[in-house]
Amino acid sequence: MTETAEKLKTELSQLSIEERAELAHFLIHSLDEGGDYDVENAWDVELTRRMQEIDSGTASGKPSNQVFAELKEKYS
Repeated sequence: MTETAEKLKTELSQLSIEERAELAHFLIHSLDEGGDYDVENAWDVELTRRMQEIDSGTASGKPSNQVFAELKEKYS
């Protein structure tokens, strides 16, 4: 890794979790060449909707062990 990249890593590690997540999202998406942006935008909209449901308390969930047990029963 270059000296510049190492300096960036040190500086960027001081950012908040939210800032690092936003930067990681940007960097990962910058690697996609010719990605399907309509699909990505649709997923962004869907994920935002789901997060709003979780934050508002209108979403209902199940423990992961229950979900996996139900899937195992259904597909075994």
